[in-house]
Amino acid sequence: MVKRFLDYVEIRTKITSTFAFIMTIALLVYHKQSIDWKLTLVFFASMFLFDLTTTAINNYIDTKTNNQTLQFKRKTALIIILVLFGISTVLGLYLAYMSDIVIFLIGGLCFLCGVFYTFGPLPISRMPLGEFFSGLFYGFFIPFIILYLNTPKGTFLSFDINSQSVSVELMIWPIASLLLFAIIPFCTTANIMLANNMCDLKKDILVKRHTLPYYVGKKSIYLYAGIYYMTYLATIVMVVVGILSPICLLSLFTILIVQKNIKQFMKKQDKATTFILSIKNYVIIMGVNTLLIFISALFN
Repeated sequence: MVKRFLDYVEIRTKITSTFAFIMTIALLVYHKQSIDWKLTLVFFASMFLFDLTTTAINNYIDTKTNNQTLQFKRKTALIIILVLFGISTVLGLYLAYMSDIVIFLIGGLCFLCGVFYTFGPLPISRMPLGEFFSGLFYGFFIPFIILYLNTPKGTFLSFDINSQSVSVELMIWPIASLLLFAIIPFCTTANIMLANNMCDLKKDILVKRHTLPYYVGKKSIYLYAGIYYMTYLATIVMVVVGILSPICLLSLFTILIVQKNIKQFMKKQDKATTFILSIKNYVIIMGVNTLLIFISALFN
């Protein structure tokens, strides 16, 4: 029962949300920013459970068209989705209640996109937008929410709403710093999706799922490589402008392993044998960067 549940929600893929969370915590520790663990852990629980929910919805709907077997009877599978969605929603609303309307609005946006990634008349997963949205919500919004919850109000933005107007004031340097920091989780997450879509291209075409590789064609593999190189460029820039410690430049050495994996994937895009390389690259890049940020905190 437990194994079937873990397979249903594809627990092995949850490194994308977990690593983004831990890496952002490392950044807070490095900058000696106090952490509100109550808010942070409530967010983690809501985020993680909703991540399970979106995967379950994806599998529930996809098994209608791809002739794969669902791990549970459809009624049971639907109940699991509703329970996970209900708990994550309650936790999300509780977090918004303890924080402010910005968290409510951004959390609501994340929930909507998560549901409509697979569900609805025109799911995001059937368009050439999956890579961007997965990178955006895992790579940008997770760090943003954690940083927003644990920094003084007004650090990133000021939001005011009344009966006559809505005003938003963005702080340029904090937002720019966040965008730079988000490049690493954004790109590594997007490349997992891109690799998956390249491996599934022929099968996706049969079920009228026109993902990014369908439109980009053979250039997808060069896009795949270029996205990884962007993470290394981002690290260099962040060290230069002072967001990260020079210690983090040690992460550049991981390109030796990542490049080897890129070349192997270029030769063959196969779900059973080479897709795992995108997961390995994710763990290598995110894991080493996270570790080095924590180590930097010891010397800061």
